[in-house]
Amino acid sequence: MKTGKVFLVGAGPGDVGLITVKGLEAIKQAEVILYDRLANPKLLEYAGNDCELIYCGKLPDRHTLRQESINELLVQKALAGKIVVRLKGGDPGVFGRVGEEAAALAEYQIPFEIVPGISSGIAAPLYAGIPVTHREHAESFAVVTAHDKSDAGKPLLDWEGLARGVDTIAFYMGVGNLPYICENLIQHGKPSSTPVILIHWGTFGRQKTLQGTLADISEKVLEAKFSNPSIILVGKVISLREKISWFEKKPLYGRQILLARTSASPSELAKELLAQGADVIEFPKWKVTKMPLDLAKVSTYEKILFTSPESTDEFFAAMIEQEIDIRSTQAKFYGMSSKTMKALRERGIIGKIAQEMVDAEKMLIVGDHHLLEQGYEKADVMVTSKKELDRQFLPIFQRMLQEAQVNTMIFPSSASVEPFLAALADCDINGIELLNDKQVIAMGELTRAAAVNVGLISAEKPASPTKEAVVDYLIGHPLEGAQI
Repeated sequence: MKTGKVFLVGAGPGDVGLITVKGLEAIKQAEVILYDRLANPKLLEYAGNDCELIYCGKLPDRHTLRQESINELLVQKALAGKIVVRLKGGDPGVFGRVGEEAAALAEYQIPFEIVPGISSGIAAPLYAGIPVTHREHAESFAVVTAHDKSDAGKPLLDWEGLARGVDTIAFYMGVGNLPYICENLIQHGKPSSTPVILIHWGTFGRQKTLQGTLADISEKVLEAKFSNPSIILVGKVISLREKISWFEKKPLYGRQILLARTSASPSELAKELLAQGADVIEFPKWKVTKMPLDLAKVSTYEKILFTSPESTDEFFAAMIEQEIDIRSTQAKFYGMSSKTMKALRERGIIGKIAQEMVDAEKMLIVGDHHLLEQGYEKADVMVTSKKELDRQFLPIFQRMLQEAQVNTMIFPSSASVEPFLAALADCDINGIELLNDKQVIAMGELTRAAAVNVGLISAEKPASPTKEAVVDYLIGHPLEGAQI
């Protein structure tokens, strides 16, 4: 059997847009991905449906997989002929133990590549409005581990060199050792008034910061109950933050949104929410299997109704594959939604909305057989693909939910409500209880009615925003702890 290949990939600090092009390409071709806690799980959605996902997450008090086991798995999967991605938060060469993993692969002559990533020690400060170097404030920068293999777990460092020779210092994962860090920096020459900032979950919408000095930051951290994952930044350059802070000024910064999804394709709404500074967890994750299509009779239909943008794309892709000229089809085209109509327009076809259609003898429904229950009994049905819950993502979602503090729920369509609650139940989560103290937004009247029907919002709540207006609605309605 041919040996596979391993890509040791830096996922960046959290914002999915910060992964490198090369890293993303590696994920897309992977057959196995071993991923860490700090690698944004949304990146896993770029992998193929059949990709095996293995969690290697580490917490300070426990390890899901120890490093030796991770090394063994990388070797095992590669020797089985697989394309393997080891996905690490930040940059794999900065406290990512990539050297140990690469050495294990080299020992078995397994081909590998190391794909750098954006390090959290640089990116998190920038998202907090702080460049780690500046001509007037900081001409040197150091990244330092805040815990090591010593018996006490205290970093054994050249404290005098750091205190006197480095302008800006980024300590990784050091909240537990913060008093020790501050004490040693002061003892070896750093003024006690030196600014310090902690950046928690940097580059995520849930990013939080806590600022102080070497003299008082430890006490502030205890009062605020600040925890890892955090970057601790020390240096005068922090004073620039007041002028150039940008990320925390985004209109939806602080919104941690749970978005119900019905499609396996990327969500434009999620993309816009992220661009405005929100954290977005999309759930559930759907897996789509394309079905073989027999298009021999397609020219005999008078009307063709597409139930989704996906069914539209899959139908026309099959037409091209089977070399059938669309001009041989004399049917009138209809779509179930504005998104489906848009998908038709992108194919050069101006269709009509389904509500304008009258039943016909020679009619084809493309996509969803459930429409037979809605008065189209005479129609033929062409199911282009089978959509099912991707159960491999259920434990991933559970971890995401544990680490986030969701405050907003969005249902984009009436069809999203019941599948969302059912998938939550598969995670042993009661949807009504989960959303009890959240802002619940149902987009449009049909969606609102579906949410009322299952008890997620009360019937007395006012009309919900339209799909076009939901982002503006969120911007104009700050969180108040009540449902919408």
